[in-house]
Amino acid sequence: MSVLTIEAAGPGVTLQDGGRHGYLRFGITPAGAMDPLMAATANRAVGNPLDATAIEISTGGLTVGAADGPLSLAVVSAGFRSALDGEALPTSCALTLEPGQTLTVRAGREGAWGYLAVAGRLDVAPVLGSTATHTRSALGGLDGRGLQAGDRLPVAGARSGGRAPERLLAPWLDRDASRIRVILGPQDDYFSPDQIAAFLTRSWTVSPRGDRMACFLDGTPLTHAKGHDIVSDGVAKGAIQVPGNGLPIILMADRQSTGGYPKIATVIGPDLGRLAQLQGGAQVVFAAVSVADAVAARRAEADALRGDVAREPVVRTDFAAEFLLGLNLVGGVVDGFA
Repeated sequence: MSVLTIEAAGPGVTLQDGGRHGYLRFGITPAGAMDPLMAATANRAVGNPLDATAIEISTGGLTVGAADGPLSLAVVSAGFRSALDGEALPTSCALTLEPGQTLTVRAGREGAWGYLAVAGRLDVAPVLGSTATHTRSALGGLDGRGLQAGDRLPVAGARSGGRAPERLLAPWLDRDASRIRVILGPQDDYFSPDQIAAFLTRSWTVSPRGDRMACFLDGTPLTHAKGHDIVSDGVAKGAIQVPGNGLPIILMADRQSTGGYPKIATVIGPDLGRLAQLQGGAQVVFAAVSVADAVAARRAEADALRGDVAREPVVRTDFAAEFLLGLNLVGGVVDGFA
């Protein structure tokens, strides 16, 4: 059985799938990919089910190798820098990793999460029906923790086409993250109309304090019309709580199951991934939409993933100095003047 070996992994690099659903009533978070559309695209590119287990790469980066046979991989990100044995690769690419080769993925100027999918099935035991890692409760993944150097991930049914690296073309991932769509409520009545207008018109700054549990926003605080405490109730992914300090908190993949702050709005599912990709310091504005708009956006995502992910050959533009010095780059020009 081919094996994906972890040579190095920064903080926050974990195994994630479609999430652990049906257990929120027991206080168990779904976890799952922070950017589900990007993770699904990586899986689609290697022929896996859309919700198959993949490696979620944080800005801490990842270096992997192959053992006991080649592996077909796809790396999908919004701006990370990848390299195969030191040679630069496109931001989103498909490749075959041979034993002895090294694939490195590092953070770039854009994006907070990237995904590496392997053609086949990462042979990791599911917990409560999912391999998604939730480190706070030590559930899923490898012993409920992040990946680290020395880990070995067997790949059942590994498939390898022996192809040269190719650029992946996924235009549906070219998303405008500066405008995030929300549905107002369920406790928008805890805010006066002028405060709801302020929430929707102000430019908010993404705080670097965020993690897989929540995205924190900085800006001019909102004020409550009915106080900042409610009887704790269930919280959905994307719920925007406004605590006593008036600064919104958006609950993400590793959210808790209940909360006691009023929720002014909820980010629609298709926009959660683009929100998750914002690095600290980025600006964001919210726009209220209808439930019908949210459903239409979700259907558009599903339609985009029905077909194959298009590819194109990688054209090298970076050459070592030794290679260039070995070529006669001026011979044709000199001959033309002879």
